[in-house]
Amino acid sequence: MTRAVFLDRDGTLVEEAGYLDRLDRLVFFPYSVDAVRVLNQAGFAVVIVTNQAGIARGIVRESFVAEAHRAIAEKLAAGGARIDAFYYCPHYPTGVVEQYRRACDCRKPQPGLLHRAAADLAIDLARSFVVGDRWHDIAAGRAVGARTVLVRTGLGRSDESAPEPGTTADVIVDTLADASAWILDQP
Repeated sequence: MTRAVFLDRDGTLVEEAGYLDRLDRLVFFPYSVDAVRVLNQAGFAVVIVTNQAGIARGIVRESFVAEAHRAIAEKLAAGGARIDAFYYCPHYPTGVVEQYRRACDCRKPQPGLLHRAAADLAIDLARSFVVGDRWHDIAAGRAVGARTVLVRTGLGRSDESAPEPGTTADVIVDTLADASAWILDQP
């Protein structure tokens, strides 16, 4: 079984844009490609796990999420990096799009996306890491026994100042580049 680094998308790999609904709003942090490439080179599968409630809320088309993920993959590939798989949750309990209006096990902090990726890609969750800018990213990682990293980018700095009761990260760092360096130092 392989080790993985699960990355939140918005606020972690790319800048937080609210509901990302146009490619011109997809902005990479300057270190993101390098951070992913070093994880690839170290033998980690790199997997995006992202809540996309904008679909259920009728703000973002599901087809656009796929388009954004293709654009992310292309940008990373141009820099010699790759995402091994993308997983997203389109659900929201009070969404306006009926087919996506529900509680589910894939919306972080629930661990459904991580379990699905582990089954699909033969990932050893106990030897893996979850990196995100929100406490719900950390809670999902904790639920599957992965080590967790809260980054201060995106909404991370405000989340850091308002910790979720019972949820702690293994480490809190400034950026995805710092998270990658910390991960590479772990046994």
